[in-house]
Amino acid sequence: MAMQPCERVDLEFVDNAPFRFVSTVDLAITPEQLFEVLGDAESWPRWASVITEVTWTSPEPRGVGTTRTVKMRGGIVGAEEFLAWEPYSHMAFRFNEASTGSIAAFAEDYRVVRTPRGCHLTWVMAMKPNGLAARLGMTLGRPVMGWLFQKFLYNLRDYVGERFGVEAQ
Repeated sequence: MAMQPCERVDLEFVDNAPFRFVSTVDLAITPEQLFEVLGDAESWPRWASVITEVTWTSPEPRGVGTTRTVKMRGGIVGAEEFLAWEPYSHMAFRFNEASTGSIAAFAEDYRVVRTPRGCHLTWVMAMKPNGLAARLGMTLGRPVMGWLFQKFLYNLRDYVGERFGVEAQ
């Protein structure tokens, strides 16, 4: 499969991307438990239903510069590099390459704050489409995408509830 290069964006892109989707959820687990889930390649397809497979491509310990490959429905593959890895509070990554030329730049940012009942997760997906058709598709699809990404976090809440035996907040 031919991979296309993506812009090597930094963390500022998360705040300034042409398309940003911000989703939040309260979880009845600790930040340590959440990072256990986020570090588990097998867990991602369980809650982010667009993902079919995650493969870590660099050895532990995880940190800035860690890489992985993510396969998604529709045959999309992303080669990711982590831009932030602060255990239990912050992780972020970007696509260095993608199997589609419609993605100019892509990054995700996960911020975790401990709460009295567990933790609060804020997830930002930031994208810059490549080309007029991709921009038009993103513009028209924005409401559905926003709903879908928030649904992923509700799926995550359900998944961690089952995994750790806790009730949703």
